[in-house]
Amino acid sequence: MKTVFCFFLTFLLFVNCNSQNNEINSITTLELKDLLKKDIQLLDVRTPEEVKNGAIENALFVNYFDKDFTEKAVNKLDKNNPVYLYCRSGNRSGKAAILLKNKGFKVVNVNGGYSQWIKEN
Repeated sequence: MKTVFCFFLTFLLFVNCNSQNNEINSITTLELKDLLKKDIQLLDVRTPEEVKNGAIENALFVNYFDKDFTEKAVNKLDKNNPVYLYCRSGNRSGKAAILLKNKGFKVVNVNGGYSQWIKEN
């Protein structure tokens, strides 16, 4: 019984440590507006239909739902600079951020996405 308990505690510790590695930094759309005064890598991961309705100036586009999303994004981005990601609400960009982080990129998710951007700008 003691062995099972120790194994269980070790497992919980491993799972907890592993989940922390997938934490993604995030910023607000107001912080993004200030950052856009500089030259940053901004990646819009919305669908082409969503982009037709408006986008943040100077954003690169890669549809998160494309089968080869990660490959396309990696080919457009520079690993030496942070990548700021947004979608409509922040959900897809959060998932995309994890994929890119696992490829060695420094990533930052924009909370609230384009919907929040429209409300505040």
